[in-house]
Amino acid sequence: MLYYVRPMRREDVTQVDEIDHESFSTQWPPTNYYRELQNKLARYVVVGDESRTVKDHEAKTPPVGGISELASRVGWLFRHRRFSGRGLSPRETQYIIGFAGIWALGDEAHLTNIAVRNSHRRQGIGERLLISIIELAAESNANIVTLEVRVSNIPAQKLYYKYGFNQVGLRHGYYTDNREDGLVMSTESITSASFLACFQSLKRAYAVRYGINREESIPMR
Repeated sequence: MLYYVRPMRREDVTQVDEIDHESFSTQWPPTNYYRELQNKLARYVVVGDESRTVKDHEAKTPPVGGISELASRVGWLFRHRRFSGRGLSPRETQYIIGFAGIWALGDEAHLTNIAVRNSHRRQGIGERLLISIIELAAESNANIVTLEVRVSNIPAQKLYYKYGFNQVGLRHGYYTDNREDGLVMSTESITSASFLACFQSLKRAYAVRYGINREESIPMR
């Protein structure tokens, strides 16, 4: 695989919006990911394809205005010319195939979104994102990870059960498009010896299956 996980950046938002709409077309209002990147409670990661680039559709003019205008311009140039994608030109960025995010609320990390492009499903991308989210929750000093999932989404539930989530509640009519119920799921303490042993075993199995070095840390913004 030529895929890697990294923190979401502003230049990713156009592609993330595409994936969001493809996966959650009935969601209203749509998530404002530019705003989420400024949210101190939110942490997002993306899976990028190292072998493919796309044109960066984000506005190419740096931010202006305010007393910190010069610092903002310098920061914008630094990010877009050095970090816009492993030696890529400022107008190119890596092709994003999936993303996920959490809100860190005290000792709880709540999974807000996890989605993969239709063209890349059933390739272990969702599982890789879930692994990264659990690691992100641990780095955020969370004790548990929680989420909601549609009662009809059996494949997602199987993945969550595999990684130690259990049903702890039910939200009737939670999804606004069709009033479908949502299962509330939660891990045990992600710092407990039992959870960590299982999690490390699953990570090793995933690495063997997909040839990915899961011992490398994920760089955080």
